[in-house]
Amino acid sequence: MSSGLEQQLRTDLTEAMRARDELTTSTLRMALTAVQTEAVSGKSARELTDAEVLQVLTREGKKRRESAEAYDAASRPELAQRERAEGEVLARYLPTPLTDEEVVSIVSAAIASSGAEGMKAMGAVMKLVTPQTTGRADGGRVSAEVRRQLGA
Repeated sequence: MSSGLEQQLRTDLTEAMRARDELTTSTLRMALTAVQTEAVSGKSARELTDAEVLQVLTREGKKRRESAEAYDAASRPELAQRERAEGEVLARYLPTPLTDEEVVSIVSAAIASSGAEGMKAMGAVMKLVTPQTTGRADGGRVSAEVRRQLGA
């Protein structure tokens, strides 16, 4: 039995195929392929949890953003637009991204609860913050905020 999120992707793929929605169909096929690849990676095949499927979708969304930026830099706006459109399809399945203010408050709360001071405490703060931000904020953005608040 596959995860609820994976099952939702399969159901939506079928609907997109019936509606002849080429963008959604190709994007969901790519996402499901990435999920299957993740499921068979490692020593033995396994069923992915919703959290693991979410990680795969987050990673695929990040690839789309980076590709769009690369195409923009290479003056290929039509390809950049396609990557952004695929990213929007994937975004339907991801939790609402955190705003900068929400990231600041999560990091502040983690620093206050752990009593962290200085850069040596960064790992401890990240350990507290990561579960709250996974899939909702870019890790680089979060670690930059932790560094800023710890006074580096």
